[in-house]
Amino acid sequence: MSGDPLGLVGRLRASGLRVTASRMAVLEAVCHQPHSDAERVAVAARRRIGSLSTQAVYNNLHALSQAGLLRRIEPAGGPARYEARVGDNHHHVVCRVCATTADVDCAVGSAPCLGASDTHGFEIDEAEVTFWGTCPGCRGLPGAPSLSRTATDRPTATAR
Repeated sequence: MSGDPLGLVGRLRASGLRVTASRMAVLEAVCHQPHSDAERVAVAARRRIGSLSTQAVYNNLHALSQAGLLRRIEPAGGPARYEARVGDNHHHVVCRVCATTADVDCAVGSAPCLGASDTHGFEIDEAEVTFWGTCPGCRGLPGAPSLSRTATDRPTATAR
């Protein structure tokens, strides 16, 4: 389909979800802007289709996540973010200053990538790791964390 270069219609149908303008707009927004929070998704989706309620954005993000088309990630201290990279057990690196988020492939390459020291009887199928640091754009800015600080006195980003 020429109007659907990402194959989103097929993905929606294969997941059992109805194809709606709002669902397409939300899914497309996340595909084009990985690691977006709901507010950023809403802005992009509204740009595509016009009016779209905040509740509709949240409902679609939830439905798409439940269907396995989106992955919801929740870096500590910040809003939930969404990405369309699903089906693998990759991790993330987050800037402490600006909250820029990027994907990091598994260290070992197969889920769950890490072994727990004690499983407490759980059958573990996934490991979630978030690496924290300072992105290239924020290094050297006043107040940016430096490597000389210890892990306990590093500030965490609050502005998203």
